[in-house]
Amino acid sequence: MARRCQLTGKRANNAFAVSHSHRRTKRLQEVNLQWKRVWWPEGQRWVRLRLSTQAIRTLQRRGLQAMAQAAGLDLNRL
Repeated sequence: MARRCQLTGKRANNAFAVSHSHRRTKRLQEVNLQWKRVWWPEGQRWVRLRLSTQAIRTLQRRGLQAMAQAAGLDLNRL
């Protein structure tokens, strides 16, 4: 499974690690992903998702059904 948020699609970012002498080497900035069990009121059950911490915060404001619909995610298949 790819390291990607299931609701927002966030994934790793390419960046540079810059040393004190300003030497730059490539590195990855990984997204902070967590396994989260979320209550889905419309389906009357728990859904287990791999979410970024930013998506967890947004989820509390917008709701699971709205975010899943925007992401094109079918919650019945999870």
